[in-house]
Amino acid sequence: MLFPTSLVGSYCQPDWLIDRDKLGKQFPPRTRALELWRIPEPLLSAAQDDATRLAIRDQEEAGLDIITDGEIRRESYSNRFATALDGLDLDNHGEVITRSGKPVPVPRIVGPIRRARPVEVEDLKFLRAQTDRKIKITLPGPFTMSQQAVNDHYDSVEEAAMDYAQAVKEEIADLFAAGADIVQLDEPWMQAKPDLAEDYGLAALNAALEGAAGTTAVHICFGYAAMTKERPAGYSFLPQMADCLCDQVSIETAQADLDTSVLETIRGKTVILGVLDLSDMNVETPETIAHRIRRALPHVDADKVVVAPDCGLKYLPRDVAFGKMKAMADGAALMRAEIG
Repeated sequence: MLFPTSLVGSYCQPDWLIDRDKLGKQFPPRTRALELWRIPEPLLSAAQDDATRLAIRDQEEAGLDIITDGEIRRESYSNRFATALDGLDLDNHGEVITRSGKPVPVPRIVGPIRRARPVEVEDLKFLRAQTDRKIKITLPGPFTMSQQAVNDHYDSVEEAAMDYAQAVKEEIADLFAAGADIVQLDEPWMQAKPDLAEDYGLAALNAALEGAAGTTAVHICFGYAAMTKERPAGYSFLPQMADCLCDQVSIETAQADLDTSVLETIRGKTVILGVLDLSDMNVETPETIAHRIRRALPHVDADKVVVAPDCGLKYLPRDVAFGKMKAMADGAALMRAEIG
């Protein structure tokens, strides 16, 4: 099918589950942030299951073709996996500067980074049991995790990134074995730190992806619209993704009004095309979505386009998130009819 639709990963978590006001007033946590949850620990897992079911049903009702778990169990896109690894001090935090120029607490690397156990496999199995559509699950990429920690162990951050890559590679293998159709790695810090991404980030990413048993995607964005207001005119790290082992590259085009000719540099890859402006609380019309798809088609083959939001829907009100998803699905349907 032309123009299949999917979330990039996250859906909005219900206010009865997580304190959305508190969530929106801080940067995405790199350490654990258990204080965000409204449900006491003995009941939290069951509540997260129920909220995940709601997220799955909303995606299906909106007409999406590829379903995620909405990342409902996560305080941020990265910390559920990153803080489950060995070699980190999660109690005595370090600090890094976000792409918005603000300090945020992060884990300190105090020993070898190792994956002691599967982290998201049960999440994947739950998702698989809830839908008969294609499913995707997301992981933070190794380069991004290496930038979201303070290195107090390795001789270089590059070494840390390669051990993060091994942990991600092991998780990817288990996720495909458990039934994933697509595994997406989130690497927003490649855009934020292109020089380091070129030096060793792409090598770490490829080390994580090597030998993957299914379809892999990499998401590179300019940050959540709720957190990062200003958008650059273009990507600082995109042509290099032609050398990435992933099958799909996820980019945003709507909020930044991206010049889609840059897609020529990764021709041959499937493009997960961001067509929802998440800084705008108005729901796009299907015709607007169709226009945003159409303007990319001179630079990417129609059969290599997946239609998606610019980024995660985590910070949107549920009615807005659902409306945008449905408009996205309807816009993709318009383009299917147009292209034939």
